[in-house]
Amino acid sequence: TSRAHPLRATMLALMLLAALAGFTQASDVLEFTDNDFESKIGDHEIILVEFFAPWCGHCKRLAPEYETAATSLKGIVPLAKVDCTANSDTCSKYGVSGYPTLKVFRDGEESGSYDGPRTSDGIVAYFKKQVGPASVMLTDEEQLQRFISNEDASVVGFFADDKSTEQAEFLKAASALRDQYRFAHTNAEALLQSQKIQAEGIVLFRPPQLRSKFEDSSVRYAEDKYSSSKIKKFLQDNIFGICPVMTEENKDQLSSKDLLVAYFDLDYKLNPKGSNYWRNRVMKVAKTFLDEGRKLSFAVANKSPYGGVLEEFGLSPQSSDAPLVTIRTTKGQKYAMTETFSPDGKALEGFLHSYFAGTLKPYLKSEPVPEDNDGPVKVVVAENFDSIVNDDSKDVLIEFYAPWCGHCKNLEPKYKELGEKLANDPNIVIAKMDPTANDVPAPYEVRGFPTIYFSPAGQKMNPKKYEGGREVSDFLSYLKKEAANTPVVAEEPKKKKKKNIEL
Repeated sequence: TSRAHPLRATMLALMLLAALAGFTQASDVLEFTDNDFESKIGDHEIILVEFFAPWCGHCKRLAPEYETAATSLKGIVPLAKVDCTANSDTCSKYGVSGYPTLKVFRDGEESGSYDGPRTSDGIVAYFKKQVGPASVMLTDEEQLQRFISNEDASVVGFFADDKSTEQAEFLKAASALRDQYRFAHTNAEALLQSQKIQAEGIVLFRPPQLRSKFEDSSVRYAEDKYSSSKIKKFLQDNIFGICPVMTEENKDQLSSKDLLVAYFDLDYKLNPKGSNYWRNRVMKVAKTFLDEGRKLSFAVANKSPYGGVLEEFGLSPQSSDAPLVTIRTTKGQKYAMTETFSPDGKALEGFLHSYFAGTLKPYLKSEPVPEDNDGPVKVVVAENFDSIVNDDSKDVLIEFYAPWCGHCKNLEPKYKELGEKLANDPNIVIAKMDPTANDVPAPYEVRGFPTIYFSPAGQKMNPKKYEGGREVSDFLSYLKKEAANTPVVAEEPKKKKKKNIEL
């Protein structure tokens, strides 16, 4: 028996380790393989499947968000994954060519790609709208009040005749737009009467926490004709109101217009009163300018996730408890309010008056202009971009590089040699710019390094992306074809012939 105790202890330790291993490996994400994908996928009315590779960096970043979403959606919508490095047949069948690829399946059939947010909150919000009917049927006042008390906006159709073409078009719009908006409809006479609706009507109800004295808490569809396209336009025009809360999920829609954002410690769950305190002050000023017909959109946002964005405007997230205000135009111009946001709104009013008067200077992230810029390759920073690259009399070849980029380092001696060969050309400039330290103006787009553009003389708003070879001869051939004047290339110094010495 004395020898049994160590053995029993060892067994208990192994069992405990096994239990812990099982605990750490527990996941609410289903795993499918080539062997069971087809048999299991049809068990679910709707399911999201991630096709991934273990080595993929984007997949690794998505993994914790995906796990959290799977737990939140447990019992509502299942989430699954397929390792394409071990299950190539399934991934090939569904046309997976990059990782991660996310697809939605309904009743065993692929219904399309998931192109929504890749955050846990975004995935959860999207799929909660995908379950059940596209539009919820309401029968009494209690159901209506419960539906419109949601933290998101609510769209409700009121129809006296459930067979009407108006209701059919509403339901068609709801089916097409269910991933963007919340829909409900009713044929209850009492609900039509409570909303003062005769035969049919659509009402967009704003979320309770965002209702304000500066705008109506609901908006009514005012078109005579009901069509899904008109309903969609009505929602797009009114869903955000005067001053919506910008999130990762809606920021792309909001930034499609010139946009002012006030960033502060906004949290409607933990501090709704404080959140509305500053939002109402933004709304008051916004309403004044919008009533004057000014073209600008407004929003508020929690500054916590947007520290990097604020730094792009030269603002420090820790600098103030009051809102930090920025404007970004669709042309890429950036403006930052440097004065402290005052509770009376006067600072914001002054900022906007200067903006609309055209006297506000855009913010440029820029390195200092070089004191000596006489080298064969001109150094361009944001502050001297116009004077060098946008000089209408010059053809300019500009390389956008990053200091850490290996390909850029390999190109550097060849690019310098090109500059030396064209050093005496009065019409062509060879230049370079570091976009990691400087703002790049529109219409230039830099998504990788090195990126090279040719900016033609007299056509500065129409630069051409250079896609040719990276040898000096390749650049010269390109410039001979594209430049307004034939390039003046420095001659190679002739090598002296050695004299034969007779012995």
